[in-house]
Amino acid sequence: MKLEIRELRKKDYKKAIQSAIIGMHFNWYTDSKLAVNLYGKYFWYLEMTRATQVIALYADDEFAGVLLAEMKGEHKKFRSFWGSFYVKAFNMLHNLFTKGGVSVYEEANEEMFAQYTKTNTPDGEIIFLAANPEIKMKGIGSALLREFASRNKGKEIYLYTDNACTYEFYEHRGFHRVGEKDIVLQLGKKQVDLQCLLYSKVLL
Repeated sequence: MKLEIRELRKKDYKKAIQSAIIGMHFNWYTDSKLAVNLYGKYFWYLEMTRATQVIALYADDEFAGVLLAEMKGEHKKFRSFWGSFYVKAFNMLHNLFTKGGVSVYEEANEEMFAQYTKTNTPDGEIIFLAANPEIKMKGIGSALLREFASRNKGKEIYLYTDNACTYEFYEHRGFHRVGEKDIVLQLGKKQVDLQCLLYSKVLL
């Protein structure tokens, strides 16, 4: 199979969502498949509405992975009334039924970022990176990062992740851990212990 950078096809959004659900272990947070899929869709459209760079990778004609980034001074790539409406509606329902849940995660990220930016002025953020688990190839994530770096040489970027994800992937590729915070998510009757992480790197 040959890996190739292309424009992301709209028909592959579902595959990107499923890649995130599996790679980021959304099933840690709920036993409901419906809730997992609804959250995966929300997460995708939330990040797409922020993205200024969208880098998609294909293996022959199959979706292999995608990287989304929000860079300072760049225009948003995605415009969708439906996507924006879904994000807003989901946020309203989410805040109504999970008060004190995910807000703890967001507060931890804000705290780490505030500390990080006391001494750093980043140029942008990687907001989404996922590889299609159905493509049995190594190097998809690395290829996406290389393409992103080639477009943004010399820029300092950061990203949020946690111990539910393969954070070691970033450490093996020169990212430095610049923040960490242990939290407990209380989602209904389910309690999840997490370590929130912040990574940074100047792209070469």
